[in-house]
Amino acid sequence: MPQHVSIQGFQGSFHEVAARRYFGAQPALLPCATFGAVVAHVVNGTAEAGLMAMENSLAGSILPNYLLLERHAVRVTGEVYLPIHQHLLALPGTTLAEVQAVHSHPMALRQCGEFLDRHPHWKLVETDDTGHSAQLLAEQHTPGVAVVAGAQAAEQFGLQILAPAIHDDPHNYTRFLVLERAETATADPQADKASLYFCAPHAPGSLAAVLTRVAALGLNLSKLQSCPRPGHARTPAGAWHYGFHADVEFDEINQLEALRRDLEAVTEELRVLGAYRRGRMAEATGEETPLLTKEGTLVRSAGWGG
Repeated sequence: MPQHVSIQGFQGSFHEVAARRYFGAQPALLPCATFGAVVAHVVNGTAEAGLMAMENSLAGSILPNYLLLERHAVRVTGEVYLPIHQHLLALPGTTLAEVQAVHSHPMALRQCGEFLDRHPHWKLVETDDTGHSAQLLAEQHTPGVAVVAGAQAAEQFGLQILAPAIHDDPHNYTRFLVLERAETATADPQADKASLYFCAPHAPGSLAAVLTRVAALGLNLSKLQSCPRPGHARTPAGAWHYGFHADVEFDEINQLEALRRDLEAVTEELRVLGAYRRGRMAEATGEETPLLTKEGTLVRSAGWGG
């Protein structure tokens, strides 16, 4: 069990909930303003593990985070699927008619586009974190401001839920990856999922050759994300070269080894970024996700700072 876990976000954020859900109450959480800082803590050893959001079922992938996986010596060792319930929070006594601006992380605002579009006169202000937005509102008492955040932020900072469940779809999930330092991460013999990064030749049929080999081994390709390859533009056409992040699910670890051997013949670069156990996707009901340990024990927010 790690002693320190770095997360993007602050107290009351969904990263806090996801971290407590996976690690329990014991580790101290190191809040970071950026995802780059989360990874830096892991690489530098100031945190034994990090937790980083990768994609949301409504807003899509966080592409810069895939670049962080490519460029830094980290290993993916786990994943967390968290049902996300976004609410409009405000100071007690505030009415919808008094709202002039809504603050939150850009991904949270994107998840609530349909609700926010019904209020075109509201100014949308992008911030570094949902929980931090709630904290600042509670501390500064700025009139006319509301925030998009979870119920845990409302509870911790004494805000009222002005409009509940404003996300576009009730089945709203965010997927987080657990990261450890590559040199010290240990292999999980019960792994049944892996994250890969590969570059196929810039030629017709090269990606199809990769996908054919995945299918031939009977593996489930649960994610395929293309990302630009900065620094590979030797010609103007080279500016459009892409690498691919793929998640594959398997029954036995030797299937992953077989896939790695097969893909080496049809890729220019291939890396296994980590093999781990699949995260459980709990039902996204109308109930809030409590802060849980991996054993299912209810805990409170704890362990902030070093």
